[in-house]
Amino acid sequence: MLGPAMLTASRARGAPVNGLPVLIGLDGELGHAGSTSAEAIKQGILIALEEINGAGGVLKGRPLQLVERPNHTVPARSVANLNEFAAMPDLVAVYCGRYSPTVLEVLPVISAHQIPLLDPWAAADAIIDNGQRPNCVFRLSLRDSWAAPVMLDHLMRQGVKRTGLLMLNTSWGRGTKQAAEGALVRRPQQSIVGTQWINWDDREDSMAAKVKALAQAGAQGLLLTANAAEAAVVLKVMLTLPGRERLPVASHWGVTGGDLPKMVGPGFFELDFAVIQTYSFIGDRSSAAKRVVGAHNRLFGSQGDRSIASPVGVAHAYDLTHILARAVNLAGTTARPAVRDALERVGPHQGLLRRYRQPFTTQSHEALDESMVATCRYARDGALEPVRLAQR
Repeated sequence: MLGPAMLTASRARGAPVNGLPVLIGLDGELGHAGSTSAEAIKQGILIALEEINGAGGVLKGRPLQLVERPNHTVPARSVANLNEFAAMPDLVAVYCGRYSPTVLEVLPVISAHQIPLLDPWAAADAIIDNGQRPNCVFRLSLRDSWAAPVMLDHLMRQGVKRTGLLMLNTSWGRGTKQAAEGALVRRPQQSIVGTQWINWDDREDSMAAKVKALAQAGAQGLLLTANAAEAAVVLKVMLTLPGRERLPVASHWGVTGGDLPKMVGPGFFELDFAVIQTYSFIGDRSSAAKRVVGAHNRLFGSQGDRSIASPVGVAHAYDLTHILARAVNLAGTTARPAVRDALERVGPHQGLLRRYRQPFTTQSHEALDESMVATCRYARDGALEPVRLAQR
């Protein structure tokens, strides 16, 4: 079903409505309790659609339209959604959401239907390194193997040489553990003292035992891979400890898919907590950033750059949608194999995050690189500030 926000975006600024729409799908964790990530991805898509359709759409006057389906983070639901999308005429690509384990489960369906899958968030290396030929997945986001070194760098700057790993017990957590171990091969001054695995249903007593085990093993700080709900339990446990026993935490970015400070409560700001990101609207004075923030305020009721929830979802999806529109025009058709091939041929593009010399090639389906990854902290208003700007 096409929602009102989609219809507004597709018809704004005199956008063409006389041509048959070209469809793009979103299979995400829409409406998932405590999560803002899929909504942020949707918002980024819609902001880009307003611009694209306002400039004439694609294929000489056809509007791009978004069709969304929630997957509730359930792989079987995601598979059903992908099969439904595959049956839709003129659907050229599908966006995935934040949860890497869910995305990994649908890769065979993507390959079978030859649907370009656009990834604006999920970070597992294997999503791109899937062994499929042709590879139908294109990512404008982070890779776990880029994340771990940046988290370790941050901990080292905090004086942490002995790190404890607190990893979600999923393919995402296992991938981050492997990446951290690989990074330490080139870091003789740092070590991992142990790994504890987080389950989605861990309560505070169970989580406390895991944090205690890492501290007793000699951890001076924690490298965390979790979503907001699990991270909130970890941090509530940390707040029960005396100040001198509270360990600094460097976190993967899954926690930014929900309102972590609110979940933890006022004590959150007593903790040393940093999280990786690839982009922040805060401090970006470019015309593109001003334009996107202005559109977000107007369409979704935000109040400036500091109030945008899950900002990387908005930013990544925005750039990815403009790149997709260029690929559709380059292909000259809605045939999915042609759009897939065209995504590898899109030339230089000035986006929100960066200037892309060539977003995707036959050799690489990663539009970003490790140089984009940096650490942020939550300010007291809930905004994610780059560490270089954060006021502590």
